[in-house]
Amino acid sequence: MLSDKIDGTVMDSAGSNLRGIANFAVGYNNIDLQAAKHRGIQVGNTPGVLTNATADIAVGLILAAGRCFGPAIANVQRFEWRNWEPLMFLGQEFEGKTLGIVGMGRIGHAVAKRMHGGWGMRIVYTARDPKPEAESSFQAIRLELDELLAQSDVVSLHCPLTDQTRNLIGARELGLMKPKAVLVNTARGEVVDQTALADALSQRRIFAAGLDVTTPEPIDRTDRLRSESNCLILPHIGSATEDARNQMAMMAANNLVAAMDGKLMPFGVTK
Repeated sequence: MLSDKIDGTVMDSAGSNLRGIANFAVGYNNIDLQAAKHRGIQVGNTPGVLTNATADIAVGLILAAGRCFGPAIANVQRFEWRNWEPLMFLGQEFEGKTLGIVGMGRIGHAVAKRMHGGWGMRIVYTARDPKPEAESSFQAIRLELDELLAQSDVVSLHCPLTDQTRNLIGARELGLMKPKAVLVNTARGEVVDQTALADALSQRRIFAAGLDVTTPEPIDRTDRLRSESNCLILPHIGSATEDARNQMAMMAANNLVAAMDGKLMPFGVTK
């Protein structure tokens, strides 16, 4: 699992019988790939099968955070709902607004497709390389991160966790965003500086945030984000559909069977 840190010490503890490590996830930053390669141990993951499931969660978070679902549901559950009020839980509309995709990979592309086709949102994105398909299908425009943050009404994070993306969204970056902007993270918790995000939310420097990932997971009881009414947090359920999880299980199993048979993993990240 993503929560299992697999380093050289863990690998050595298995002795010479260890042939393969199958991550039940797309990401594999919890595994020391260099240590595995040095020991001749294959590592596999489960790419591709959770694209639609995670994209749907990202869209759900955009709508839920932008339309104040969190505090509105809490209001009902606390029996505080008394009547209809014109200014109660006012949220954002997304028709024709700008969506910034940070990391236009498979999931980012799927989110852009949904929001452009369904809500007519203008799409801007960051990526290491241009994405001709997105530019053709959605008229997406590639921007540097600072410009994307300044232009976007919604910022959705879909980049992998690397040394370059750790704390990619910090106080400076949040300060570039619009006061009514919504930030959504379905990538990795470490991509966002959570202290800076809590400050921005409490000071209403951005409108809301929707998170399916945090640091750590589960998020600490004392983390300020838990108490911010404009922060909606899910327990990392991006791939939580029967279809996606069943396919992930089969891919992980097939990776292990191949490694046990002395063959290359069909979904390997190391050879």
